[in-house]
Amino acid sequence: MIAVAAVIIGASLGAAQFVRLPHTNPPVRGDFAAPSNVREIIRRACYDCHSNETRWPWYSQIAPASWLAYRHVTEARARLNFSEWTDYTYDPGTEAHKLDEIERLIKSRVMPPWYYRMMHPQARLTDAQRAAVLSWIEGERSAVAARAR
Repeated sequence: MIAVAAVIIGASLGAAQFVRLPHTNPPVRGDFAAPSNVREIIRRACYDCHSNETRWPWYSQIAPASWLAYRHVTEARARLNFSEWTDYTYDPGTEAHKLDEIERLIKSRVMPPWYYRMMHPQARLTDAQRAAVLSWIEGERSAVAARAR
């Protein structure tokens, strides 16, 4: 019985490799501006999911992990895409909302998610790095308010 189950599981995993989802990186349309230290922090911790510059690791080529990676990146880009940041700046309300969300998620330590940090230790943020990003957000929030006037 165990041997039959193992064969079925193995065959299913093998067949799953033929279901390929596109791992693409659309062109960067308008990257965000920030001090170099903040850009480096955000690039390292956020860009794999929240930009058009995703680095697709080896495990993202193997089903079913490839399906999860595709879904996570697609959903993350839809919520926030640093490669399209200038689209947000056309509407101060949208930009302010994105900044508020980034701030909330960084303060609550929800982002980067634990499972991503587990596989990508370089994405873990120190308290100093969190403070730098939060300080940048505060400055940006002031700039957005000034542009809205």
